[in-house]
Parts: sequence; structure tokens; C-alpha cells
Amino acid sequence: MKQNKFSKDFILVVIGQIISLFGNAVMRFALPIHLLNETGSAALLGLVSGCAFIPLAIMSPIGGLIADRVNKRNIMVCLDFFTAFLVTLFVLLYGEIGIVTIILVMLFLLYGISGAYQPSVQSSIPLLVPEEKVMSANAAINMVSSLSGLLGPALGGMAYAAWGIMPVLYVCIGCFAFSAVMEIFIKMPFEKRERKASLFHEVRVDLMESIHYIGKERSEIGKLTICCAFINISLSALMIIGLPVVVMQVLDFPSEQDASRMYGFMQAILAVGGLAGGLCAGIMGSKMNITGFWKLLLAAGLLLIPIGIVLMVDCSAYMAYTVMAASGLIIMACATIFTIQTMSYVQIATPPQLIGKVIAWIIAISTCAQPIGQVLYGFTFEKLVGHLWIIFFAATAVTAIIAFFGRKVCAQLK
Repeated sequence: MKQNKFSKDFILVVIGQIISLFGNAVMRFALPIHLLNETGSAALLGLVSGCAFIPLAIMSPIGGLIADRVNKRNIMVCLDFFTAFLVTLFVLLYGEIGIVTIILVMLFLLYGISGAYQPSVQSSIPLLVPEEKVMSANAAINMVSSLSGLLGPALGGMAYAAWGIMPVLYVCIGCFAFSAVMEIFIKMPFEKRERKASLFHEVRVDLMESIHYIGKERSEIGKLTICCAFINISLSALMIIGLPVVVMQVLDFPSEQDASRMYGFMQAILAVGGLAGGLCAGIMGSKMNITGFWKLLLAAGLLLIPIGIVLMVDCSAYMAYTVMAASGLIIMACATIFTIQTMSYVQIATPPQLIGKVIAWIIAISTCAQPIGQVLYGFTFEKLVGHLWIIFFAATAVTAIIAFFGRKVCAQLK
């Protein structure tokens, strides 16, 4: 009989991700919004959020090196326990340190942990599922992320609006601790590599080998990574910085609590879009062809135009919000399908001894670009108050250029 079910160990990975990513979604919603509410500065929000991604980019290659040498299950367990400890420490120190400093440090640590964590999760997929189910497995992981993003900001927004930051942090502590306990029971295939030289020498060789693989041996993977990086600058950073600023400071909602709640719902709507994209990729599976990914990028860019239009004309806050939510939902669906296709292609094409490092480089390079976009958008939104539509139209043009570059890359994909 044909086996259509995932293994018990992969299901445990998925359950652990649901719990852990729920905590992450809540934290990444609550901390920046709390900072925006306390300071009222979009530029500061962009600067802090952008700088917070730096440790993610730095730690991703390190996480990839570790993932190829250490049992991936142990990495997940240790990092989740450590995150629970950090959030507890944040609660204890809150009020003793300046709000900007403590949030910046916490975001630095959270994103650094995420950078070390994700290569282990992504590189474990080919170990736990057969090749023909890699696309579906990636879709499942992405749907978990979307589902966590759906529940996290919605519940986090309501809790934050009603009770403030502390209840949100208490929930996160429980999520990370419970996820770590869950992951202890995963049986992860692992073969210990014998060291034939000094650790420094082996690390250098590993890094150079993975860079050569991306840049020369399989240059199409490097070009896919470039597409991801520029999409993060033009599109992802705009969604991260632009939406909270527009919803909470530009649209004329009755109160600050209503604005916070509406932004939480907006994050949930975007997560529904990601979930829809994941479902589509999971159902279609191998029928989806990565050689058409440029069309997804072009569609996502064009969907920024309606947002620009409602910001240019005089319409009600709820009308503008509805248009933004509808466009954002479809943009997220397109972006999720693109991400799943790219990651599945890399996981199948890359040799097992390199997969952790290669995935880590993709995460690091594409993520390095996002802080640049966030900082630029943060200052641009303050400079162009009253003319924010210009930003969305410009982002459409840039995304279209990236899509046409991606069209040339498609010809090299096998």
C-alpha cells in the first residue's frame, strides 16, 4: 500500500514548530508595536527592526555549520529552552533598563537564535521524508508558520490592547518551554563526522565549499538567493514597516486600542494568505514548476498598486484597510509558494553534507537585505508623510524589475 502519511518524527517536528513559532509570532508582533506605541517614531521602529535582523544573518551560517555536525534534534531542544530563559530574563529586567535598549537587545537575541535554529529545521526535512514528499513537507512547515502567524498576532493584539506587554511575554515563555519538551522525543537520523583537522580548518573548508557550490557549481541557486534578497528589500521590508505605520498612524481609527487591534487582525489576514499559499503548494506538490516563480513575484509587485491608490485618494479608514488586507493576503500567498518552491529545489539539489550550510547561506544573504529595506522605509515613511502612495508605486516598479531578472534565472533551473 502506498504510504501517504508523514513519519511520527516529522509530525513531532511540526508540532514543536507550531508551539515555538506561535511564541515567536507573538514576540515579533508585540515588541516592535510596543516600541512604536511608547516612542511614536516610525524611523526608530525601522532602525531597531532593521538592526535586529543583523544577528539572524550572522548566526545563520554558524547554525548551518552546526546543523551539519550536531544532531539537529538537540539543537532545536537547546535553543527553545534558551529562548524561554531569555524571555523570562526580559520580564525580570523590564523597567530597569531603557525601553529602546531592552527591546533592541531582546530582538537581537531572538533573531540570532532564529538564525541558528532554522537551518536545523530546514535541513532535517530531507532526513525525515522521502524526496517525492519534500515539497509537501516544506508546505507543511510553511503552513505551520502561517498558522502561528495567524493566531499569534490576532491573540497577541487583543491581549496587548487589553492588558499590555507582560501577559504576552508570559504566554511566550510557556510556548518555548513546551516546544523544547516536545522536541526531546524526536528521533533524528545522525551520523557523527570524524574530525580530520583542526576545528578552525574544517570550518573554513566547509564555508568555502558551500560558497563554491552556490556561486559556481550550482550558480542558479546563487541567483535564486539574489532574487530572494532583493524581494526582501523591496517587498518584505515594506510589509513589515509600512503596514504598522499606515494602520496605526495614518488611518484614522477611533482610538489607539482600535488601531493596535486592527493591526493584529491585519497580521492575521496576512497569515491566512501564507496559509493559503502553503495549502496550494502542499496540494499541488510536484505539479508546481519552479520555472514559473517569476510570475509570482510580478503578481505580488502589481498588488501593491491598489494600496498606493487608496493612500493617494481620499477614502475612509475602513475602505483603505479592506483594500490593504485583500492585496496583502494575495501577496502573502504568492510569496509563500515562491519560498516553498525555492527551498524544496535547494533541498533536493544539494548534497546531504552541504545542505545545512547552503540553506544557512540562503537565509543569511536574503535576510541581510531586509534590514536595509526596513531602515530605508522607516526614514522614507517619515519624510513622505502625506504622500505615502509614492512609496508603494516605487516598490511595484522595483519588484517588477526583480521578476524579469527571475525570468532569466528560470531558464537555468532543472
